[in-house]
Amino acid sequence: MKIGSVLENQKTEKRISITPEIAKKYKSIGLEIYLPKNYGAHLGISDEEYVNLGVKFCDDEKEVINLSNIVVQLGLLSDDKSSLLKEDQTLIGVLNPYDNKKKLDELTKKKIKLFSLELLPRITRAQSMDILSSQANLAGYKAVIESFANFEKAIPMMMTAAGTIPAAKVLVVGAGVAGLQAIATAKRMGGIVFATDVRMASKEQVESLGGKFLTVEGSENLETEGGYAKEASDDFKKKQEELLSETLKKIDIVICTALIPGKKAPVIIKEDMINNMQAGSVIYDLAAIQGGNTAFTKADEIIENNGVKIIGESNILNKLPVSASSLYAKNMFNFIENLFDKENKKLNINLEDEIIEKTLIK
Repeated sequence: MKIGSVLENQKTEKRISITPEIAKKYKSIGLEIYLPKNYGAHLGISDEEYVNLGVKFCDDEKEVINLSNIVVQLGLLSDDKSSLLKEDQTLIGVLNPYDNKKKLDELTKKKIKLFSLELLPRITRAQSMDILSSQANLAGYKAVIESFANFEKAIPMMMTAAGTIPAAKVLVVGAGVAGLQAIATAKRMGGIVFATDVRMASKEQVESLGGKFLTVEGSENLETEGGYAKEASDDFKKKQEELLSETLKKIDIVICTALIPGKKAPVIIKEDMINNMQAGSVIYDLAAIQGGNTAFTKADEIIENNGVKIIGESNILNKLPVSASSLYAKNMFNFIENLFDKENKKLNINLEDEIIEKTLIK
């Protein structure tokens, strides 16, 4: 059985789905690997590294897709590449079924098997495959580094003969995986860290990392069974706004991470809140690709309002593509290993397995 991958659109996505380390693992379970030439060159990975592990290279991406039984990607293939997929081929990636429903429906009609990894259930057995967590972890870390680089003051408290520089105050909005890593990173770098989340269960995690949890009454009701945040009521939003409005007047750096799967990101930081922030403050919005958590966020732009910088990036992981590719490729391998029948050298789509059943697009 053959597995292959082609490059994503390099303008928007630098990550790759098969690293040399993971190519070795695919070979160990009996899969042949096909890649286009210069697949990892932009990340400093030569074709020779892959060839030494038994990977076969094709002259073009069309050939890779034609030869592969399983195609692994970061996102949905572009229309011209998707049209090359044939019956009984399998495409695995982050296919975003909420936005790509029509395209995915067309592919399923062609009897192409589709698995979307952001639909993985939150169960212990799926943790090693959890692409959302592995990528969000890196995004939370990098958001802090980027926001600190744009903040024109020192972060830790510094006591000198010339006087004392106070520590920067950091607020993390949303204490999921990205938020918790942001809290840990900001704390390690000397910031005083606050955090808020609609899920009361986050309080203990925030405090264990040295952050102060800002509690809004009613938080305990806003967590789904799968562990994600759900949309807040109007009453909750009003209370949250009042708390944030007062807190933001004293905050230097804000990291926004609040997302609702399949929906536009909630606008948590309103225009009047930003107008009351101190000039020189920085907001880094990881939710920019889904509209942003602030009233001013624009993807891939730095907006300055009333002396406050609002930074929105559509794909912050393009700034950590080597680390992000390494983790994503491992997640992907663990998913395929669970799906692959090594004895019969074929995919075993066992719908009694919750991992397979939840990720298969029907």
